[in-house]
Amino acid sequence: MQEEEQEELSIEEKSKLFVQLLEARKKHFAAMRAQEMRNKPPTKDQKRNTMSTYLKNMARYKNNQLKNKSFDDIQKLFDKAMKRVNTFIDMDTELVKGSEVRAEGSDTRTEGSSKRAGEDLQQESIKKQKVDEDKETAELQRLIEVVPDKEEVAIDAIPLATKPPSIVDYKIHKEGKKTYYQIIRADGSSKMYLVFSHMLKSFDREDLETLWKLVKAKHGSTRPEEGYERVLWGDLKTMFDPHVEDQVWRNQQDYRVLDWKLYDSCGVHSLRKQNVHIHMLVEKRYPLTPTTIIDMLNRKLQADHWNEMCYQLLKLITKQLKNQ
Repeated sequence: MQEEEQEELSIEEKSKLFVQLLEARKKHFAAMRAQEMRNKPPTKDQKRNTMSTYLKNMARYKNNQLKNKSFDDIQKLFDKAMKRVNTFIDMDTELVKGSEVRAEGSDTRTEGSSKRAGEDLQQESIKKQKVDEDKETAELQRLIEVVPDKEEVAIDAIPLATKPPSIVDYKIHKEGKKTYYQIIRADGSSKMYLVFSHMLKSFDREDLETLWKLVKAKHGSTRPEEGYERVLWGDLKTMFDPHVEDQVWRNQQDYRVLDWKLYDSCGVHSLRKQNVHIHMLVEKRYPLTPTTIIDMLNRKLQADHWNEMCYQLLKLITKQLKNQ
């Protein structure tokens, strides 16, 4: 019976079935590769890049302060920055300090007992803080979707010492029916980008800030008329100089969030809506409505791996929702 059915299939039908089989195999092996990448531990260069990105975006280090430092030096700066972030003064500790001050002049035994009690309270406070932090981290990790990107992994593997020179200019380049952003660097090299989000995959924060300065120097606060110039000016202004009355914020209720993505090389997260992209700095608060934030959290944050930047961003966004 099966042979009769196969004989009834035309060449076009057989070809279509063959193509479907190939597509199914392609998706299967792509999923397997993605799973392998998720389980693969980060390389030393990737760790260095992640720590350096955090230091630039959260601790405000400049690229020239980090590029010639060794891995161990970067690690020390990162650990120091993390200690500042995790510094926590518990109310119990303050009470203990107060009781110790009031206890001055008491006999040695009372003072020693108070000190031991204070140390016990401090240890309990530290343990409680650790449990709370672990619980919070676990809750925030549920709001992220790990989506490995081959291009991003390749970029992360490049040591900072080989970072391209600073951006000195940009142009709008047309080639046939396509239009590109041409980014020109100090050594005369240039690279074409079809859309702004492609820049975010390879830029760091210094690149973005330099590009914004060049765009402002060219157009100031006047919105350009030409298509690609207008889009670039609008994307950067929304990112660096947001205003609650800007159209992108006033119209955000009209469109649902399609995806929410983190570009940790430059410390930017982006929303893709039905006909608009919104690019934002990870450490900055923007006039997002509760509906948009809930939409974002339901969609989950897409990143190539869980890191400190994911944690800080999700913490900021969930706190913003609670305060509205």
